[in-house]
Amino acid sequence: MKFLTKLQNYIPPSIGRGKGVGPLVMLFLLLAGCASIGNPDGGPYDETPPQIVQAAPEDKTVNNDKRKISILFNEYIKMENASEKVVVSPPQTEMPNIRAVGKRVKIDLFDSLQANTTYTIDFSDAIVDNNEGNPLGKYTYSFSTGEIIDTMEVSGTVLNAENLEPVKGILVGLHPADTTFHDSLFTTRPFLRVARTNGSGQFTIKGVKKGNYRAYALQDMDGNYRFSQKSETVAFDTTTITTSQRPDLRPDTVWRADSTIEKIRMVPYIHYLPDNIVLRAFLESGQDKHLLKTERKTPESFTLFFTAPQDSLPRIEGFGFDADRVLLPEPSLHNDTITYWITDTLVSYPDTIRFSLTYPDTDTLGIDQPKTDTLELVPRNTHEKLEKERQKQAEEWNKQREKQIKKSKGTLPYEENPFEHIYLTQQIKPGGALDPNQNVTITFNEPIASVDTTHVRFFVKVDTNYVRAPFLLTPVEGQIRQWRLYAEWEPGEKYRFEADSLAFLGVLGHSSTAIKNELRVRSLDEYGSIFIKLIGIEPTDTADYIVQLLNKTDKPVAQQTADANGRADFFYLKPSEYYMRLIIDRNHNGRWDTGQYDTMNSPEEVHYFPRPLPLRAKFEVEQDWNFRSIPPISQKPKAITKQKADKQKTSVSEKNRQREEEKRSGK
Repeated sequence: MKFLTKLQNYIPPSIGRGKGVGPLVMLFLLLAGCASIGNPDGGPYDETPPQIVQAAPEDKTVNNDKRKISILFNEYIKMENASEKVVVSPPQTEMPNIRAVGKRVKIDLFDSLQANTTYTIDFSDAIVDNNEGNPLGKYTYSFSTGEIIDTMEVSGTVLNAENLEPVKGILVGLHPADTTFHDSLFTTRPFLRVARTNGSGQFTIKGVKKGNYRAYALQDMDGNYRFSQKSETVAFDTTTITTSQRPDLRPDTVWRADSTIEKIRMVPYIHYLPDNIVLRAFLESGQDKHLLKTERKTPESFTLFFTAPQDSLPRIEGFGFDADRVLLPEPSLHNDTITYWITDTLVSYPDTIRFSLTYPDTDTLGIDQPKTDTLELVPRNTHEKLEKERQKQAEEWNKQREKQIKKSKGTLPYEENPFEHIYLTQQIKPGGALDPNQNVTITFNEPIASVDTTHVRFFVKVDTNYVRAPFLLTPVEGQIRQWRLYAEWEPGEKYRFEADSLAFLGVLGHSSTAIKNELRVRSLDEYGSIFIKLIGIEPTDTADYIVQLLNKTDKPVAQQTADANGRADFFYLKPSEYYMRLIIDRNHNGRWDTGQYDTMNSPEEVHYFPRPLPLRAKFEVEQDWNFRSIPPISQKPKAITKQKADKQKTSVSEKNRQREEEKRSGK
């Protein structure tokens, strides 16, 4: 339409008044305009972003008392991802109504305006033209209810404290800095100024008054712009920040029409400080405790799911049965998921099991109180349904077996119908090859009541024969379905683990079938080693320094605590590309711990080595690591960073450059 309007301005009056000629010209104009839609080759794309014609009240108006704002543009516009990109500051208790209407952006503020306050509406790049999607750019509208407009800015990045992932979409706000840090502002009052992070975790808070502040991040669950729920992710920094500004220069690229760089010029601008704030976001421990859901997939067991870790198991009192005798609990590490095995068939066979459950439940004041629920649980698949299904499978197996016997003329050996009896099943890990420093874990599908070790054997291959070898088979601590096989594993050797049928007996009365598992220990030629030397540990620091090797999905595959000299040695590593994370374990519990705002307890520090460590077989890698030499925002390698930067649209000017290059190359 822009092209059509411009071309109409060049039509001589005589042509426009001619009989018959005018319609032809108008038809040509219409076809020319239509040909440029989609721009197969209808000339360059329009690169001009929408321009502001006027605003009411005008941008940077002082002494303003109006809460309705209208911004007029020179063309039709639209807003993209407004809920993510547009931020009003000071934060509004009642959500403003911000929308695009034709050539206007209209804003209705519903909160009362605060006296002597600068208001900013940061649109980021949400406003684009309606045709090509040219963004207006980093646009912020502002006004003041007082005599002056505050123009200071502070910026930085929010990272996940546990893994240094950029945190997208979290609020970042300011409170005035008092003489002491721990005050109640963050928990009792909304932020003074606020911004929201982008896909890189970056934020810029605008319209800030000169002064001293402290910065916070908040995943605001209830929309009150203050930390009021344990389920809200937060970040705080005890450092006082002071706003300032200075003149500075930044590069700006000037392009020629043939898509080559004409020059790079230095453009003056105002540099606002601080611009390097780093906030480490975390979710507090001690989340509100509630019973989340119950599940009974089979008649022989049921599972309770809680919203947070429990200090102890809940109390169960059965209706018509002794829960302590009948129920065998299988809790998760922190008791937030608990499976109960029903060991008495008289209790599991009926369709419904009824009992009372007493557990800690967090009330509206955040205090854990005992709560008792009466539960009736029905299995997803009843005994009757499962038995019918098993009989059907057994009959189908017999039919297929008869066909095979007939086809083989009766030469097939006897084979038991696998559906006539229910046996224990097991999973052995690792299944074939294992490392010299590994042991074998056997996981059964139900808890084990007893093991007859006289029917369990272990062999090592010597020449061409397998001979008996010493071993130890013990239950895994804290697990009721897992047993572990220990032996003196020698690199390059082969082993065999055997167990007769009935060697393992489950609590539900099911027994094991015969087990025969071949094992091979990898040779030393299949491994490499990595030796890490940490630099930057203070002599007086009493923390443990945990070095983790990570795979390409950011998951730990090996872990060592550095010794007094800062060394962490890793042996028996498979050839691969490894990444590294460091946890500064100040409470010596061997894992990363989150923070607590009330006690001003920051989450434990985490650092990443900024590049991968490639390792080949039969090679050793020695690496010094000065973990404090690189800023946190530059530490985590992009290859294992899951939160990617916001996808940038190809700019229209870039499209035109690509178009010109394609034309020159004849594509």
